[in-house]
Amino acid sequence: MTRGGLPLPPAGEGGGEGIRRGPPSPRPSPAPREREPVLRLCGITKRFGPLVANDNVSLELGAGEVLALLGENGAGKSTLVSILFGHYVADAGSIEVFGEPLPPGQPKASLAAGIGMVHQHFTLADNLSVLDNVVLGTEPLWQPFSRRREARARLAAVAARFGLPVDPEARVGSLSVGERQRVEILKALYRGARILILDEPTAVLTPQESEALFHTLGQMVAQGLSIVFISHKLGEVLRVSNRVAVLRAGRLVAEAPAAGTSEAQLAQWMVGQAVAAPVRRPTARAGDVVCAIDNVSTPAGVRDRLDGVSLLLRAGEIVAVAGVSGNGQVALAELLSGVRHAVSGTVRLDGQPLPPDPARLVERGVARVPEDRHAVGVIGDLPVWENAVSERLRTPAFSRWSVVRRSAARRHAARVIETFDVRGGGPLAPARSLSGGNMQKLILGRALLAPEGQVATPRLIVAHQPTWGLDIGAVAYVQGQLVAARDAGAAVLLISDDLDEVMTLGDRIAVMHHGRLTAARDAGDWTREGIGLAMAGAA
Repeated sequence: MTRGGLPLPPAGEGGGEGIRRGPPSPRPSPAPREREPVLRLCGITKRFGPLVANDNVSLELGAGEVLALLGENGAGKSTLVSILFGHYVADAGSIEVFGEPLPPGQPKASLAAGIGMVHQHFTLADNLSVLDNVVLGTEPLWQPFSRRREARARLAAVAARFGLPVDPEARVGSLSVGERQRVEILKALYRGARILILDEPTAVLTPQESEALFHTLGQMVAQGLSIVFISHKLGEVLRVSNRVAVLRAGRLVAEAPAAGTSEAQLAQWMVGQAVAAPVRRPTARAGDVVCAIDNVSTPAGVRDRLDGVSLLLRAGEIVAVAGVSGNGQVALAELLSGVRHAVSGTVRLDGQPLPPDPARLVERGVARVPEDRHAVGVIGDLPVWENAVSERLRTPAFSRWSVVRRSAARRHAARVIETFDVRGGGPLAPARSLSGGNMQKLILGRALLAPEGQVATPRLIVAHQPTWGLDIGAVAYVQGQLVAARDAGAAVLLISDDLDEVMTLGDRIAVMHHGRLTAARDAGDWTREGIGLAMAGAA
């Protein structure tokens, strides 16, 4: 039996207990190992001062093969890919592409050799057409005119060959997220990519868009393309890859066929020890309404806005909001964090109007975990201890007569570090030196751990993409902290693009689309397919 031009794995293949599986998806047939590999990395080592980011890493990729590259944050995946693209130069080792040595530190040489990459964050100009985005940078600057007719014909041929239909004259800003990703893939293929690296390709896709992507990958490998698939979603890894390679602390610690490998085994290779998968724990009976949002709209003219949204958040309950990024989630999080106002409707916290003032909201027990931990969550150049108290810096616990009480602040930071296991140099280390997981732990500690002598549990927690980009160990930790806060009586609003997270943690689930919010229903009333349809505006 085939789908997308590729054989399906036999029932149960690649399994193991606890693997979440959706509808059957194609797994490519293994590339013949007797062929010369299309990509060979030999003994790649890269150091940044005392840190060894890659330690003698050797990997091969075959023609028509999907190789999944896994590892925790900081394991060395990004460094390895950056060396492959010429952004970094390895301290030792060599790379061969189609049997030819790849010159180090030359991005143009990597592109010319047929290596393409689709980044997790798209690099498209919204105000330009699909065709303009695809050909941008492919024509000489001194060429007096653009060869649009030839470019359009070539784009159409590539799109037809790989089953990626697209309107070349459509403005990118009008496309869905899945369509934009299609354009990113076409950009790489238009430039002649024969080896494609996909970085977290389903992070912002609906389930239906993910299935369409897997179908596209099947057509690609059937025509001989080779793919490196980087993802934290272990179920997807086992569904689409031939082999998996796992990095830990810069070393290649495991290589194995995807068939016969389980999610639990992959997680153990990544972390170095067994990792308990998140298990849905039903809430006790929800308590009183903590926050009531009634028919709220935010200012027009802003791409991410709310349109007549209503929602009740109760104590001891997690309400999970799903949706494709850019459909109003930022507006909802900012509204409840005091940094965006409503033009109509009302928002009440414990029966009183919600003040559009972040500092007052913190005083009233609202804790936030922002979407972008780097740009919004921390100030990278400030030390950990200052970031740990930054949202309460003007409270009596940490300042008196406008003078910061440094000893109290540093004691609190030490409590955050110890309680939330923040690793990376201690209170005096700059926040930017922390890994993504440890930075998120710092933000969680700041939000959830009150100063000594104060009530420990926030009234309302607004957690926006709290595990985005984290490895499996950090994900389990962060999710466990949110569940613990719920069990302690907090009302938790979880905004996430990850449907596994939404369905695992949400006591009630609602879906956002174009600024509107469905009714929040019990998690058991939703199916994965139903959430996906609602994310696409079909329900």
